[in-house]
Amino acid sequence: MAVAKDEILAVGRRKCAVARVRMKPGTGKVMVNKQEFADYFPNLTVRSYVTQPLMITGTTGTYDFVANIKGGGDIGQAGALRHGIARALQKAKIELRPVLKESGMLTRDSRVKERKKPGQPGARARFQFSKR
Repeated sequence: MAVAKDEILAVGRRKCAVARVRMKPGTGKVMVNKQEFADYFPNLTVRSYVTQPLMITGTTGTYDFVANIKGGGDIGQAGALRHGIARALQKAKIELRPVLKESGMLTRDSRVKERKKPGQPGARARFQFSKR
């Protein structure tokens, strides 16, 4: 898979989701796993969350994005795509870094689900104690 000269590659992560993002100059089209952006993320709130880096930097409609996302659920994948877009924008224009950094979009959200412990019903939950 060859990379064009004007393409920028970036990786975004959130929970178990990993998004590989390719950015190139264009008209603002976003493709996710070979589907239209609106079809892949039907929820308007999630779509606006993903496009936050573009809104904050004022680059809406300037770049086209093609993303491959694996793992996680809907919200984790949206967070990974947002992280990948922010990293790609930073690579394209280094002067956007302070804006993205201040809004917390370049920081990987490292919160993941805690594992279930043996002898317990969940990660933190305990079985009810019975004295007798």
